[in-house]
Amino acid sequence: MEEPHRRIRALHTASTITVYQAYCSEIGGPAARKGRFPAAWNPDRMTWIKPSFLWMMYRSGWGTKEGQETVLAVEITRDGFDWALRHACLSHYVRGLHPDRDGWQRDLKRAPARVQWDPERDLHLRPLPHRSLQLGLSGEASSRYADEWIVSISDVTPLAHEIHALVRDGELDSAARRLPQEQEYPAGAELLAHLRP
Repeated sequence: MEEPHRRIRALHTASTITVYQAYCSEIGGPAARKGRFPAAWNPDRMTWIKPSFLWMMYRSGWGTKEGQETVLAVEITRDGFDWALRHACLSHYVRGLHPDRDGWQRDLKRAPARVQWDPERDLHLRPLPHRSLQLGLSGEASSRYADEWIVSISDVTPLAHEIHALVRDGELDSAARRLPQEQEYPAGAELLAHLRP
Protein backbone atom coordinates (compact mmCIF):
# COMPACT_ATOMS: atom_id res chain seq x y z
CA MET A 1 0.00 0.00 0.00
CA GLU A 2 1.39 3.40 -0.97
CA GLU A 3 2.32 5.70 1.90
CA PRO A 4 0.34 8.99 1.91
CA HIS A 5 2.55 12.01 1.30
CA ARG A 6 1.47 13.68 4.56
CA ARG A 7 -0.04 12.03 7.59
CA ILE A 8 0.39 11.91 11.34
CA ARG A 9 2.10 8.72 12.49
CA ALA A 10 2.22 8.23 16.24
CA LEU A 11 2.10 5.88 19.17
CA HIS A 12 -1.40 6.46 20.52
CA THR A 13 -4.19 5.00 22.60
CA ALA A 14 -7.91 5.76 22.69
CA SER A 15 -7.23 8.82 24.85
CA THR A 16 -3.52 9.75 24.49
CA ILE A 17 -0.80 10.36 21.92
CA THR A 18 2.95 10.16 22.55
CA VAL A 19 5.18 12.96 21.29
CA TYR A 20 8.93 13.38 21.59
CA GLN A 21 11.21 16.19 22.69
CA ALA A 22 14.91 16.39 23.55
CA TYR A 23 16.41 18.59 26.24
CA CYS A 24 19.55 19.16 28.22
CA SER A 25 19.79 16.94 31.31
CA GLU A 26 18.92 19.86 33.63
CA ILE A 27 15.44 19.98 32.10
CA GLY A 28 14.95 16.45 30.80
CA GLY A 29 16.01 14.64 33.98
CA PRO A 30 13.65 16.44 36.39
CA ALA A 31 10.82 16.33 33.82
CA ALA A 32 11.04 12.53 33.57
CA ARG A 33 11.33 12.09 37.36
CA LYS A 34 8.44 14.41 38.27
CA GLY A 35 6.20 13.97 35.23
CA ARG A 36 6.12 17.70 34.57
CA PHE A 37 8.55 20.31 33.32
CA PRO A 38 10.76 22.00 35.93
CA ALA A 39 10.99 25.75 36.55
CA ALA A 40 13.98 25.93 34.17
CA TRP A 41 11.63 25.09 31.27
CA ASN A 42 10.57 28.32 29.57
CA PRO A 43 6.84 28.38 28.72
CA ASP A 44 7.30 31.61 26.74
CA ARG A 45 9.49 29.92 24.13
CA MET A 46 7.95 28.01 21.26
CA THR A 47 8.28 24.30 22.00
CA TRP A 48 8.20 21.74 19.18
CA ILE A 49 6.67 18.31 19.72
CA LYS A 50 7.23 15.44 17.32
CA PRO A 51 5.01 12.36 17.10
CA SER A 52 7.68 10.58 15.02
CA PHE A 53 10.37 8.83 17.08
CA LEU A 54 12.79 8.61 14.15
CA TRP A 55 12.36 12.27 13.30
CA MET A 56 13.30 13.06 16.90
CA MET A 57 16.34 10.81 16.51
CA TYR A 58 17.32 12.76 13.40
CA ARG A 59 16.85 16.10 15.18
CA SER A 60 18.75 15.07 18.32
CA GLY A 61 21.38 12.84 16.72
CA TRP A 62 20.09 9.85 18.71
CA GLY A 63 20.25 11.98 21.87
CA THR A 64 23.89 13.01 21.40
CA LYS A 65 23.63 16.64 20.27
CA GLU A 66 24.53 19.31 22.79
CA GLY A 67 21.46 20.43 24.72
CA GLN A 68 19.46 17.43 23.46
CA GLU A 69 21.07 14.66 25.48
CA THR A 70 17.82 13.62 27.19
CA VAL A 71 15.09 12.34 24.89
CA LEU A 72 11.62 12.44 26.41
CA ALA A 73 8.48 10.56 25.42
CA VAL A 74 5.64 12.83 26.51
CA GLU A 75 2.23 11.20 26.63
CA ILE A 76 -0.46 13.85 26.25
CA THR A 77 -4.23 13.81 25.90
CA ARG A 78 -5.65 13.44 22.42
CA ASP A 79 -8.10 16.22 23.32
CA GLY A 80 -5.15 18.55 23.86
CA PHE A 81 -3.34 17.47 20.70
CA ASP A 82 -6.52 17.90 18.66
CA TRP A 83 -7.06 21.36 20.19
CA ALA A 84 -3.56 22.34 19.04
CA LEU A 85 -4.28 21.09 15.51
CA ARG A 86 -7.56 23.01 15.35
CA HIS A 87 -5.81 26.21 16.44
CA ALA A 88 -2.66 25.72 14.33
CA CYS A 89 -1.45 27.50 11.23
CA LEU A 90 0.97 26.13 8.63
CA SER A 91 4.46 27.54 9.17
CA HIS A 92 4.73 28.49 5.49
CA TYR A 93 2.44 30.13 2.94
CA VAL A 94 0.70 27.87 0.43
CA ARG A 95 -1.09 29.43 -2.54
CA GLY A 96 -4.62 28.06 -2.77
CA LEU A 97 -4.74 26.94 0.86
CA HIS A 98 -4.43 30.50 2.18
CA PRO A 99 -6.36 33.39 0.59
CA ASP A 100 -3.18 35.49 0.31
CA ARG A 101 0.23 35.92 1.91
CA ASP A 102 -0.86 38.79 4.18
CA GLY A 103 -3.79 36.77 5.51
CA TRP A 104 -1.52 33.81 6.20
CA GLN A 105 0.94 36.05 8.09
CA ARG A 106 -1.89 37.44 10.22
CA ASP A 107 -3.12 33.91 10.97
CA LEU A 108 0.40 32.78 11.81
CA LYS A 109 0.91 35.63 14.29
CA ARG A 110 -2.40 34.89 16.02
CA ALA A 111 -2.14 31.09 16.08
CA PRO A 112 -0.89 29.49 19.32
CA ALA A 113 0.36 26.49 17.31
CA ARG A 114 2.08 25.96 13.98
CA VAL A 115 2.59 22.92 11.80
CA GLN A 116 5.49 21.79 9.64
CA TRP A 117 5.50 18.68 7.48
CA ASP A 118 9.06 17.38 7.42
CA PRO A 119 10.46 14.32 5.64
CA GLU A 120 10.08 11.16 7.71
CA ARG A 121 13.35 9.32 8.39
CA ASP A 122 14.54 5.75 8.05
CA LEU A 123 16.76 3.92 10.55
CA HIS A 124 19.83 5.56 9.00
CA LEU A 125 18.04 8.92 9.47
CA ARG A 126 17.91 9.46 5.71
CA PRO A 127 14.86 11.37 4.41
CA LEU A 128 11.95 9.36 3.07
CA PRO A 129 9.57 10.60 0.35
CA HIS A 130 6.64 10.99 2.76
CA ARG A 131 6.30 13.58 5.51
CA SER A 132 5.45 13.60 9.20
CA LEU A 133 4.00 16.35 11.30
CA GLN A 134 5.94 18.56 13.72
CA LEU A 135 3.83 20.78 15.97
CA GLY A 136 5.13 24.03 17.45
CA LEU A 137 3.36 25.30 20.57
CA SER A 138 3.51 28.85 21.93
CA GLY A 139 1.46 31.10 24.17
CA GLU A 140 -1.79 29.46 25.22
CA ALA A 141 -0.91 26.15 23.55
CA SER A 142 2.45 25.93 25.33
CA SER A 143 0.81 26.65 28.70
CA ARG A 144 -1.95 24.12 28.10
CA TYR A 145 0.63 21.54 27.04
CA ALA A 146 2.68 21.92 30.21
CA ASP A 147 -0.18 22.41 32.68
CA GLU A 148 -3.12 20.40 31.33
CA TRP A 149 -2.32 17.90 28.59
CA ILE A 150 0.59 15.89 29.99
CA VAL A 151 -0.32 12.42 31.25
CA SER A 152 3.24 11.11 31.72
CA ILE A 153 6.86 11.86 30.78
CA SER A 154 9.43 9.09 30.26
CA ASP A 155 13.15 9.24 29.57
CA VAL A 156 13.67 7.17 26.42
CA THR A 157 17.33 8.09 25.96
CA PRO A 158 18.48 4.51 26.77
CA LEU A 159 16.11 3.20 24.08
CA ALA A 160 17.48 5.73 21.59
CA HIS A 161 21.05 4.63 22.34
CA GLU A 162 20.13 0.94 22.15
CA ILE A 163 18.46 1.31 18.73
CA HIS A 164 21.35 3.46 17.48
CA ALA A 165 23.85 0.79 18.52
CA LEU A 166 21.87 -1.89 16.66
CA VAL A 167 21.78 0.30 13.54
CA ARG A 168 25.55 0.88 13.75
CA ASP A 169 26.06 -2.89 14.05
CA GLY A 170 23.92 -3.54 10.98
CA GLU A 171 21.18 -5.24 13.04
CA LEU A 172 18.37 -3.37 11.25
CA ASP A 173 15.63 -5.95 11.89
CA SER A 174 16.38 -5.93 15.61
CA ALA A 175 16.50 -2.13 15.59
CA ALA A 176 13.14 -1.91 13.82
CA ARG A 177 11.54 -4.24 16.37
CA ARG A 178 12.59 -1.88 19.19
CA LEU A 179 10.95 1.18 17.60
CA PRO A 180 7.72 2.51 19.10
CA GLN A 181 4.80 1.06 17.14
CA GLU A 182 3.55 4.18 15.40
CA GLN A 183 0.25 3.96 13.53
CA GLU A 184 -1.75 6.51 11.60
CA TYR A 185 -3.32 8.96 14.04
CA PRO A 186 -7.09 9.17 13.49
CA ALA A 187 -7.33 12.88 12.81
CA GLY A 188 -10.39 13.49 10.68
CA ALA A 189 -10.10 15.33 7.40
CA GLU A 190 -11.78 18.41 8.89
CA LEU A 191 -9.10 18.60 11.59
CA LEU A 192 -6.29 18.74 9.01
CA ALA A 193 -8.01 20.51 6.11
CA HIS A 194 -6.33 23.84 6.90
CA LEU A 195 -2.94 22.16 7.46
CA ARG A 196 -2.48 19.99 4.36
CA PRO A 197 -1.05 21.76 1.30
